[in-house]
Parts: sequence; structure tokens; C-alpha cells
Amino acid sequence: MQSAFFNPGPTTTEGQIASLHLSRDQQLPVQLTTVASRAEDQGYAEGVVTNTRFGSFPHSTLIDIPWGCQVLASKVDTGTRGRDNFTHSRKRKANAISTDSPTDSTESASLKQATAANSGFIHVLPPTPESWTTSLPHRTQVVYTPDYSYVLQQIRAQPGSTLIEAGSGSGSFTHAAARAVFQGAPTSLNNASKTEEMHTAGKVFTFEFHAERHEKVKTEMEEHGLDSIVTATHRDVYKDGFWLTGERGAYQSPRANCIFLDLPAPWEALPHLTRQDTPDKPSALDPDSTAYVCTFSPCIEQVQRTVSTMRRLSWLEIEMVEIQHKRIEVKREYTGLKYEGMRGVNPVAATVDEALERLRQVEENAREHQQDTRNKSRSKNGVQQNNSSESAVQKHWDEGKLIHRAEPELKTHTSYLVFAVLPREWTEEDEATARARTGQIDGQSQPKTGPKSQKQRKKDSRIRAGQANGNVGQVDGGLPNASP
Repeated sequence: MQSAFFNPGPTTTEGQIASLHLSRDQQLPVQLTTVASRAEDQGYAEGVVTNTRFGSFPHSTLIDIPWGCQVLASKVDTGTRGRDNFTHSRKRKANAISTDSPTDSTESASLKQATAANSGFIHVLPPTPESWTTSLPHRTQVVYTPDYSYVLQQIRAQPGSTLIEAGSGSGSFTHAAARAVFQGAPTSLNNASKTEEMHTAGKVFTFEFHAERHEKVKTEMEEHGLDSIVTATHRDVYKDGFWLTGERGAYQSPRANCIFLDLPAPWEALPHLTRQDTPDKPSALDPDSTAYVCTFSPCIEQVQRTVSTMRRLSWLEIEMVEIQHKRIEVKREYTGLKYEGMRGVNPVAATVDEALERLRQVEENAREHQQDTRNKSRSKNGVQQNNSSESAVQKHWDEGKLIHRAEPELKTHTSYLVFAVLPREWTEEDEATARARTGQIDGQSQPKTGPKSQKQRKKDSRIRAGQANGNVGQVDGGLPNASP
């Protein structure tokens, strides 16, 4: 199954994950299905229903529609969920789901047709790592978009790269890393018996120490269609490193060139990221490319110990970065009495003259009220109504004061990013190749076979003349050799 994160297709389909856009900062990820496989999803006549603050949305109204569509809320029958006979029907449906009998088509055909309600609407969008980060279930502290976008850039994660992540956590960075190393959609090979999918070259190897978090991340990768790119492993990388278990228990190298360590003590995992091979364990790094590493630490003491270990292990170009992401809101601020009635304005006098004019109007209205002149009052009210209607259609888009304000609350947390580079080993073959390219062999310059310049010919003639006269040292203005 192709992942909706990479190739969602033109329309939503059964079994895909979708992002329900509720507001600017609120999105809800759901897996589209019409068959209730969980107890909390059963009891609706319309099938599986997602309830939000904007209303109820049966999944039958969210499937087979173009991405980005606006979907109205529906009226759903929730009364049967509390009745006694629902208990028996729930047990019957649970037994039917647990068996291998084909009940999906029967239940889908018996679904009640949803009717639109007036409570609200949502938009159905394809999932992205950014939308998943803002809506995922938090199991640990989340690496947000401003951090992981900069990390992936600095560690040179690109299509076809092999990336190691230590500390899967909630899976936020895992989804972004899978997209960064993705090298095109899998190619289908149509055979007579079955269809096989070729794996892409880009790979992500994520390691998690906590067993429950590992199982949840592994399940999410399968549900999101990322299991062909992401390999989740339950391991303590402090002790067991980053190797893969191959046939007959042999250790295999992931051949990684990008590493991200989101660990409490990254300095304990760094000794496993070296170029040296052992008799039973090869190096976890790619021997043919440069390795880039990033550690994610919330305390400066962790950074100090990490940098010390990196220097001892020959990592180069070590630097620390702190991301301070802010969103700037630019808008116009309207202040003045002439903007009364507009939304979001400051209905106070902008100048002293405007305040005095308003006081004169108030005094004039009070004087007219005391005189009790009905005819004058009616005419005055008519003039005011006309003026108000004229001011209502007046456009103030180019007036007011242009201001910008920073977002008050940021969805991020204090963290220090430490980056380092480990070049690949320089072998004798590389040295010979480099010398051949630069025209040097064993430290001696190769003789040039091309034609000499006029300056070079004059210099050679002076050298030959000096050798003939016995003054070898007197060349190009040099002092003659001292006679014995």
C-alpha cells in the first residue's frame, strides 16, 4: 500500500489516514473506514463516526471525495448506544469482526444514509509530517517542525540517504525523516501470482528503548504505509549500539550517513558511531560517505559532555544551535471614532480635535433633547441614518496603522542542537588516486610534455649558461656559489 504521506491520490479511499482540518492550529488525524473495529466506534447506524466540536462526521461522507473538500456535519443516531439491546448487538458485531467471515460488505451495505446538519463543517486534507506533528498523541516530548526541518537540512538528509534515529518517542521526527529520504514511489511488478513492491533506496532505522512506545511507533508505521522505509527496532543503544540483526544472528551495518540522537545521554551512544570495525561487528556508518550527526538536548550540561565525547572520538566542525521560532502576525490597527461599527477596532478618539468634535455633538444632542423639538429631532435622525449608511459602505482597507506582533504562545520547547561531522577514512588508494589527479607521483612533479612559454625558455637558457660557466647558484638573480 502506498503511503498517503507521499502519494495520497486524487480522492480519499478506504483505509487511508486523513487529516481533518478544524481550525488554523487544530487538526485531527483519522483512519478512514466504514467498519467499526473498536468498541467505541460501534452503535452508530451510519457506521464509524468522528465527533468534533463542529458536529459529527460519518466516515461514509469522508470517503471517495477529492482532497481538500469541505464536508458538512451530519445528523447521526446516537440513542441506540445507550440501550440494552445494543449490548447484544455489540457482542455480535465484535464476534463477527474477530472471525474471518466476510462481514465488511454486509455492514457497509446496511449503513444508514447520513443527512446534513447545521452545526458546522470541516475540510479533509491529505496527511503531512507537519499536520501529524501538531495532532499526534503525545507519548514523549515532541520534536516540532522548526527543529526537525533545520536538523534534516544540517545532517544532509536527502532522497536515498540512510538515517539513524535513536529515541523514536512519539514519531514526529520519524515521519519527517521518512519523507526526507524517500526516493520515489515503489514500483509495482505485475506477476501472474502476486504483485510485489520494490523497496526504495532511502531508509530510516529508528531505535526505541521503551517497549510500549516501540510497539506504538511500529504500528503507526504500518498503518501509515511507511513500514517499507522505516525499520523500527526495540533496543538499548547505549549497550547494544545501532547494528542490525541479519541471518543466523550476525550483525549487519545499516551503513548510515545521517544520525539524529534524541537521548538523555547521547555521549553514551556516540562510541558506537565510529569508523573502526570489530571482528564480530562492522561499523554502523557508511564507509564511502561523510557522516553527519545531531544530538537533541534540553540542558547545557548535556551539551558539554556530548561535545567532549565528540572531540575525543575525532568528530569535526562541532557547533551548537538553539532554535527560537516565532510567527509574526501583520495587520492594520484602526483607532478613531470614524471606524465605529467595524470589527476589531479601537473606538476611541485618535486626536484631540476628534475628541472635541465628539463632545460638541454630545452637547448638541443634549440641547436638542431638552428643547423637545420633535420635527427637528426626526429630521436629525434621518440625516444620521443616511450618514451611517454612507459610512458603512466606506472602505478603510488602506487606512489605519500597519503593525506586526509576535505570536504569544509558541509550540516548541527549549532545546540545544549539537552538530558534528565525521569524514570518511582516507586510505592509500585514495591517496594514490588524489596524487594521480594532481599530477604528482611519489612527491615528484611529472614533467610537462606540452610546449613551454617564452619566459620558461629564457629561464632554461640561463640555467644552462650558468652550468657551463660553473656558476650553478647564480640563477634568477641568486648569489654565486662560494669557491672553496
